[in-house]
Amino acid sequence: MWEKRLLSLKNTFNSKYGCKPSFYARAPGRVNLIGEHIDYCGYAVLPMAIEQDILAAVKPIDSKEVELSNTNPSYLDFSTSVTNIQIDKTKPLWHNYFLCGLKGIQDHFNLPSPTGMKCVLDGTIPPSSGLSSSSALVCCAGLVTLTANGRTLSKVELAETCARCEHYIGTEGGGMDQSISFLAEEGKAKLIEFGPLRATDVTLPAGAVFVIANSCVEMNKAATAHFNIRVVECRLATKILAKSKGLAWRELMKLGDLQINLGVSLEGILDIVEEVLHPEPYTCEEICEFLGISLEELRTTILSQNTQDVATFRLYQRSKHVYGEAARVLAFKAVCDDPPANAVQLLGDLMNQSHASCRDMYECSCPELDQLVDICLKSGAVGSRLTGAGWGGCSVSMVPAEKLNHFLSSVQEGFYKTDSKKLALMEKSLFATKPGSGAMILMEEENL
Repeated sequence: MWEKRLLSLKNTFNSKYGCKPSFYARAPGRVNLIGEHIDYCGYAVLPMAIEQDILAAVKPIDSKEVELSNTNPSYLDFSTSVTNIQIDKTKPLWHNYFLCGLKGIQDHFNLPSPTGMKCVLDGTIPPSSGLSSSSALVCCAGLVTLTANGRTLSKVELAETCARCEHYIGTEGGGMDQSISFLAEEGKAKLIEFGPLRATDVTLPAGAVFVIANSCVEMNKAATAHFNIRVVECRLATKILAKSKGLAWRELMKLGDLQINLGVSLEGILDIVEEVLHPEPYTCEEICEFLGISLEELRTTILSQNTQDVATFRLYQRSKHVYGEAARVLAFKAVCDDPPANAVQLLGDLMNQSHASCRDMYECSCPELDQLVDICLKSGAVGSRLTGAGWGGCSVSMVPAEKLNHFLSSVQEGFYKTDSKKLALMEKSLFATKPGSGAMILMEEENL
């Protein structure tokens, strides 16, 4: 499969530019098994890389131009000077994600005159599906730029750099997607922890298969405010809780840092959430009054650019989800580390609890995802949940290996064959997956 795809990409590159590429770069997508919307709060997550990826064929050139082409004709060609990278946050077009990775490496090394290059990209990750196609593109671009300019970074440094530079497009993510893209190893899920970034192998229990199913509802994190509103709500909750406990609230930005500063357990911090925060939405005026700041200070120092006009914030619900989900991640890893006889059922229960919290507390699901998760559970999954940002995209289900064929046919009948649009997308929308390998460089002479 690799050889065939590389050969096809080489031929496309040669046809486009009249020469052969010097090297190839690959960055995989990911599925998050548990730990949704908590990486940017400072908490550990538990993803694995998938086989689907972004692949780039690259040739460094003497000019200061970067020329980008895509094997998907719906993604238009783009070129620009590498000495004047401009990323338009208002238009999350495909090439802007590549420019994030390019600019991230350029800024990291303070390169005054980066190498120009010709690139053709090919992707097998369904776009806007919650499987991290955009972050994989950023990571691929970062790796391409690093290699073309003859620089080196560790995998951890690359992951941290690419996590920071994706903020150029306006998405305030936390680093999970980039970390697993670089740190993944075949056959292993990973517990990814932050501050400092580190990854620990997690061996998934035998006898279960993870199946990804696409709801066929697309959601682009950078194109809407949904994602950044949740980031801001967690930031606001941190500050309200911190001030209520006499901490230096201006300095605290993450719910995870708040827990550390308070020196309490996850169960203890959940008790504090119940004590301090009310379930009703908070208005900007109420937040300003509690913190003793002006509306102008709220907007300029706490809110993000695309959340300036949000009128109310659900702080209680978001905090409950984050702290509860952080506990579920640790429980999931504990079961995998020392699996009891009913390990598969226990992990399934944690996945189901995660989806319920994403749906009810974080409100990042959608009717189609909820329907898909319900069909997956009725089709034999022991656990099923949304994966990725939500508001569309994919579910991930844990299925006993002996029930896989029945599960696939049942989900096809119950979800995909009821709608012509879904049916047309079914082949690439429903598949079993296993932990794949991380990002890599392949030199032309080594492969073709």
